[in-house]
Amino acid sequence: MPASFPASVPAVLGTVLACLVAAAGAMARGEEGDLGTDRDAFTPSTHTVAPGVLLHEASYVFIDNLAGRPTNNYPEWLLRIGATDWLEWRFGVNYGVGSQGNVVTSVEVGEGTLDGSTLYETSILYGLKVNVTAQQGWRPESCFILEATTPAYGDVFGTSPVATYVAGWELANGWRLDGAIRYAYAEGFVDWFSRWTPSAVLRIPVTDRWEVHAEWFGSSTAGLTDNTSRPFFSPGTHYMVTKNMEIGLRVGWGLTDEAAPFFSDAGLGWRW
Repeated sequence: MPASFPASVPAVLGTVLACLVAAAGAMARGEEGDLGTDRDAFTPSTHTVAPGVLLHEASYVFIDNLAGRPTNNYPEWLLRIGATDWLEWRFGVNYGVGSQGNVVTSVEVGEGTLDGSTLYETSILYGLKVNVTAQQGWRPESCFILEATTPAYGDVFGTSPVATYVAGWELANGWRLDGAIRYAYAEGFVDWFSRWTPSAVLRIPVTDRWEVHAEWFGSSTAGLTDNTSRPFFSPGTHYMVTKNMEIGLRVGWGLTDEAAPFFSDAGLGWRW
């Protein structure tokens, strides 16, 4: 069995969240409201950003890989720019170091290696998100995301196109059920391959400011010499510090021998 994640990780996450709380506490408090960040869970939000609004999202991600060094990703920064009532533009940047790629966030990279060797990559992200349907009866609210990631530095090069369709329902009790399917065409060390990633999340508001969720998602490859299937179970939470700032934490555990035993994702959203 792989070794458990380092004991320093909880301390690091606690420090990150404490800093976020301190920084956010310096801002004036306002009325509550969900920002609809895409980093809140693996499944994106079904909302686009309102016209003229900027939404910044950032995270620190730790993945305890089965072999070799763990993966560390930061800042996973994403800027969402509201263009119209139905369209937003998306730009981002991330640096990742570790092995076995990254399959627990929306940052798409190559699959990496399974022999424990290290993968480095700095990548930029760009794309758009559009509203498709509004909730009406059994018809869900839905959005379509089309974006690409291009490595600027690292061991694997080649722009990876990524398409995501997300749909969900707000339930009568205030809970929300969302699901998504993501397809990516990415570059491995030998050849290009396809990655399919379905997900489903149940979001439960606890107070006007505090929400918890439970999520399942899985990543399956096609076109590699050794294809992988990596399902995860992931609970998480976020808290609205102000009407324009959200902090959140989600963790997860792999459900098969091919999946990483543990990951964590601590971050924030800031509406401007």
